[in-house]
This record gives sequence, C-alpha cells and structure tokens, in this order.
Amino acid sequence: MRIRRRAALIAVSAVACLSAAAVYAATSGTDETVAVPVPDAQVARYCSALHARLPEKVDGLPRHDLKPSSELTAGWGDPSIVLRCGVPRPAADDSVNTDAVEVDGVGWSIEPQGDGVFRLTTTLRKAYVEVTLPKRYARDLDPLTDLAGAVKAAVPEGI
Repeated sequence: MRIRRRAALIAVSAVACLSAAAVYAATSGTDETVAVPVPDAQVARYCSALHARLPEKVDGLPRHDLKPSSELTAGWGDPSIVLRCGVPRPAADDSVNTDAVEVDGVGWSIEPQGDGVFRLTTTLRKAYVEVTLPKRYARDLDPLTDLAGAVKAAVPEGI
C-alpha cells in the first residue's frame, strides 16, 4: 500500500506541475523574440509614454509582452502583430516610390516584407514607431486604427 500511495502522490504532483506550467505559458505571452531598439533618451521617453497608452487589444487580439520584455516593444495575437518604438528612420522614407497611408491623423510608410508581411513605420513624428503585420492581419488597416490614438497622444509630430 505504501508504494501505491507514493506513486499516487508523485502522479498528482506531476499533474499539478504540468497544469501550472500550461497556465503560465497561456498567460505569459509568446516566446517570440524581437530586436529591442536603442533610441536616445528623449525618444525613449516618448516610447515609454506610448507603452503606457497602448491598447489591450489590437484588431480584437490580446496584448502580450515579447521577449525580451521591454517598454519599447509590444505584441498582439499569434502570430504577433509587433510594435517597436524608437527604431531608426527607415531608408525607404528616402524614396518617392515608397507607399504611405494616413490613418486617423498618423502617417505610416509601407514596406512589403515578402510572404504577405508588411512593415509600417510612422512618418513625421519625433519617434519612429514600427508595426509589423503578419499576413493573417495585413488584410486591412484596423491594427493601425487601434494604435493611432496612442501614437498621437504619446509621440509629438515633427522630425
């Protein structure tokens, strides 16, 4: 009997540990790793203000941290819509052939990345905010609509 009780306790402990691990994995974001920008101090302040204003949902998808966790990055959904604040000015902004769009008062340059993925970067703002839309979410501009208010409130216009 003693052996069965020990085996039962070990089994119950193992199930509890696996359940806890599953809950942690489901609530802690993804294992997606992104490059964290390295902006100057003023741009970092704008990005910190933006991070505090970012919506909990973008395109109906819940917000989560990316790895490494940073106030300069955020993600929504799986695969992740990735926001990085404080990125360098995109070289594509030097070309008159770069597509652009304005969404709720925020200008964005558009760079197709292949496989249906798009990188959009704010224009004419004191900090450059980059949003990468996986193919699944690149069907319309709803993600940018959800982010425009936060960008306008936190990152002033200007260059």
